[in-house]
Amino acid sequence: MLAVLSKKRIILGVTGGIAAYKACDIVRRLKELQADVRVVMTPAATAFVTPLTFQALSGYPVASELFDGEAEFGMDHIALARWADIILIAPLTANSLANLANGQAVDLLTTLCLATQAPIVLASAMNQQMWLKSVVQENMKKLEKRGFINVGVGYGEQACGESGSGRLLEPLEILEKLAACFLTAELAGKHVVITAGPTRETIDPVRFISNPSSGKMGYALAQAAQEMGAQVTLISGPVTLPVPIGVEVIQVESAVDMHAAVFAVIRTAQLFIATAAVGDYRVMNPASQKLSKTATLQLELVANPDIVADVAALADKPFCVGFAAQTHDVLTLGLDKLIQKNLDMICVNDVSQLGIGFNSDDNAVTVLWQNGERRFDCMPKSRLAKELIKLIKERYEQANRKI
Repeated sequence: MLAVLSKKRIILGVTGGIAAYKACDIVRRLKELQADVRVVMTPAATAFVTPLTFQALSGYPVASELFDGEAEFGMDHIALARWADIILIAPLTANSLANLANGQAVDLLTTLCLATQAPIVLASAMNQQMWLKSVVQENMKKLEKRGFINVGVGYGEQACGESGSGRLLEPLEILEKLAACFLTAELAGKHVVITAGPTRETIDPVRFISNPSSGKMGYALAQAAQEMGAQVTLISGPVTLPVPIGVEVIQVESAVDMHAAVFAVIRTAQLFIATAAVGDYRVMNPASQKLSKTATLQLELVANPDIVADVAALADKPFCVGFAAQTHDVLTLGLDKLIQKNLDMICVNDVSQLGIGFNSDDNAVTVLWQNGERRFDCMPKSRLAKELIKLIKERYEQANRKI
């Protein structure tokens, strides 16, 4: 289960308690799992473990100042809030717990927690008498009602010499609970087929026609669907991304190859998500040998099959979601494609904007369906994928209720 933490963007918040030394092991284990970890320390935490220690373990400078002149715009809490997939605070002291419960922004960590939309996981550590105090328990219940995830505390001997509840859980226990935050069974029993990446249309043995798609959005959607319990088949054009954990990947090159691969598995799918940037045309007669360079080269092109439209035309079609990258009239053209291709939903974005879409880690999309739409502002593709899968599931279930 811990493998689900691979590639996740995790902020580890460290507050000022003796258990801060265990946070070093948490960072080490997360790095071994290939998670991307940034550490945020409260000023009190630096009295127990030096920032340099966490920097050496995480590979990134430690953030601790609310206003940092060297940070972009001097506001690390905004940049970090947008960056994180999840925030883990371990150890969480009674003082920081009280600040969070009362919405206090007294340092970088508490300000970050107010500014983020990412889930926040709390691993408390304090003296057993403090932990049992009614005000501390009330503060924790406040946070749980607001959606904070409390992983609880351990029982045993404490640094103060007392014994009881309140010690920090062991790092492995914390990571198991952290990993569980990414896993649900909401799509259990569902087969989701996703296309991703570009296609390559051969000109000769060393040349081809393609596009800038990196496959990042499709791969993120595949991981998000798998984490919600779905059986996922990812049909991928040529990309350099690692295979998502628990996902079946079928590698293809051309649009015709992708079409064949999709129709080999689509009959058992309940959902089809077409994120691939499929080439519209292929060379009619690719050369069998490398063409000599000439001043001009004329290529006769023929239209490729429209994969998502062909799937949507099936008599027993799955719930079909298309993607459309546009440079103008984004919503108008997107709505036209939704109707013309008989899609259930379409995600459209403006790739003329810098920093989103092709080959970017971030994206912003508008999702359209019959008589409805939802806008998702710019965010990491890993987080956007989770939001999109939740919305797709919601619309899929509503569609099935109408049948």
